[in-house]
Order: sequence, then C-alpha cells, then structure tokens
Amino acid sequence: MSAKDESIVLKRLEEAVINGDEQAAKAAAEEAADIVGPTKAINEGLAKGMAVIGEKFHNFEIFLPQVMLAADAMKAGLEVLKSRLSKEEMADMRKGVVVIGTVYGDIHDIGKNLVVAMLESGGFEVHDLGVDVHPKKFVEEARKVKADIIGMSSLLTSSLYYQKETVALLQDMGIREDHYVIVGGASVTTRWAEEIAADGWGKNAEDAPELCRSLIERGRELKKPVIKGITSA
Repeated sequence: MSAKDESIVLKRLEEAVINGDEQAAKAAAEEAADIVGPTKAINEGLAKGMAVIGEKFHNFEIFLPQVMLAADAMKAGLEVLKSRLSKEEMADMRKGVVVIGTVYGDIHDIGKNLVVAMLESGGFEVHDLGVDVHPKKFVEEARKVKADIIGMSSLLTSSLYYQKETVALLQDMGIREDHYVIVGGASVTTRWAEEIAADGWGKNAEDAPELCRSLIERGRELKKPVIKGITSA
C-alpha cells in the first residue's frame, strides 16, 4: 500500500468526523484499521478531525450542533478502532486516566462534552461524571479508577466555589499529590486556577489533550498552573 493510499484513507476518516457522519466514520475506521493500523488511524485520522472541529468552533465557523455531531462520529470511529487494538497497543496508546465533570450547582455540559471527545481521541481513558457533580464524587471516582487527572468545568460563577472545595478536599484527605487538577469553563480564569492551586487551565477544548500530556510529562514539580491557549487571564 502506497503512502498516497494511506493518506487518502486517513483523510477520509478525518473528513467523516468533520462532517459529523457516524456511518462514514465507522466505514472509514474499518478501512483505515486494515490499511494503516488502528493506532495511526486514531492519531492521524480521528484526532485530526476533532482538532479541526475545535478550531472551527473557536473561530465561530461552526456551531454547537455540528460540534456534537462530530463528537458522535469520532466516538463511532473510535469504537471500531479500539476493538482492533491489541492489549499492547492499548497500553502504549493510553496517555492517562481522566475523571471529568461539571461541578455541583451547574448543569451546563456542552463544553465539557467537547473536552471529553478531544481527550478520548487523544488517547486518554475518560470517566465522565456528567453535570452537577459534588466534590466528594470527583474524589471518590478519582480514587476508584486511579485517575491521573481530575477535570472540573464551570460555566456559572456561582458554582466556582465547588472547584475550590474539591481541591481542598483532596488536601484534607492527604491525597492532593495523587491527582492533577485541571479547571475550565466560561467563568474560569488563569487567576482563579492559581488561587485554588489547580495544576492546569486551558482556554479551549482543543487544548485539553496537550494540557493533560504536559502535566503527566512534567511530574509533580509545578510551581504554578500549566496554562494552554493564552498567557494571562
């Protein structure tokens, strides 16, 4: 199989995600798994498609319904490709484990859902707790699945307190060093991330995989949050 043929099938997979076409994504995933292998198909097909969607959404070129259709297409293709991965490939591909949710008092989930899609396409094992998640639930699930990272989203300023409370709960339990904490959402700023001693903050959903990889690669020697997307609030 030539490099040109590989490029064509990867482009087909990427475009299926961009177009939000679940059936096309499944078909392209099956074809890509045979031609380039599931790992390459995920990294250079699905992930690229979601990165394009994230950028278009950020630039106001598309709207939320298109984003969610793309996320569904990505998940459909991902299911096909994951079923074709060997245990060794699954282990090599997995970048880390993330527990994520919208904090207590807030039921907004569109941004959080996009982050979930970005992380899954980026090789992370994601445990989505949904919305209106109490600090204790974040901590309990993180301990249960041995999460590397706890991600908390908040759109409402009135719910920001619960991000801070979750970090405080980790500290009170003596397990703060066991989990990185990242925060995001319309009401969250870099200053707030620093104030509550979070480990990371990203401006856009497409920043999430790089942010999480950066934290895991850097280790625990963090003096202030890792910021992705902009340099100041």
